[in-house]
Amino acid sequence: MRSLLVALFRFSFYNKGICLQKTVTQKEGWWSMKITWIGHSCFRVETENWSVVLDPYADGSVPGYRPVRERANQVLCSHEHGDHNARSCVTVVPPAEGAVPLQVTDLPSYHDDVKGAKRGPNTIRLISDGVHRIAHLGDLGCRPEPEQMEALTGLDLLMIPVGGFFTIDAAQAAGLVRELKPKRVIPMHYRSAEGGYDVIGTVEPFLREMKNVIRPESAQYELGGEACPEPAPLVIVLAPQNGE
Repeated sequence: MRSLLVALFRFSFYNKGICLQKTVTQKEGWWSMKITWIGHSCFRVETENWSVVLDPYADGSVPGYRPVRERANQVLCSHEHGDHNARSCVTVVPPAEGAVPLQVTDLPSYHDDVKGAKRGPNTIRLISDGVHRIAHLGDLGCRPEPEQMEALTGLDLLMIPVGGFFTIDAAQAAGLVRELKPKRVIPMHYRSAEGGYDVIGTVEPFLREMKNVIRPESAQYELGGEACPEPAPLVIVLAPQNGE
């Protein structure tokens, strides 16, 4: 029955701009995807039987944040800088029998606006559970290539750096959001009271460019069977799990 329902709804999710309306009870929850902001650019993404940690930072590498100590089925790092590649801080555990891995597509990009000459490469991760499509932009420092822009258009959720200096800044991030038209956005890689580098900006300049902002006072956001937020995009400012 589950496979039949996934097949019936998959078309609507993979066609840009179309949202699933809730037609079954939330307690079934099989389409749920939980996104937890651990801090900086580190997230845990979980489905019913799969988990992945993105961009774990090394102990002491990001001021103000407690060490990453996570367990997951998979670890993905956007690039090889210490505040994004601390694989040893995540205990990789075997999946449950019959678990379905998340579908991950790598989109190569750059950590700067000079084709990596200053800071090297960066990998954008496009992640799907067969129902939801989300993306983590890593330390993106430039505009994605046209074919990548197409692949990133109409996402259910976009995790995007907004602090500038090492990455795109607030204005560039806002411009990308307007072009890509994701349904939901979680800003990352910015300075806050909880932590972050002194040289990067806060989230506020980015939020001033957005119209629909919520602050749930939680580290976690759950994608379920809810309708599209209006007006889109819904910008979700999470509280970092590992903030001091």
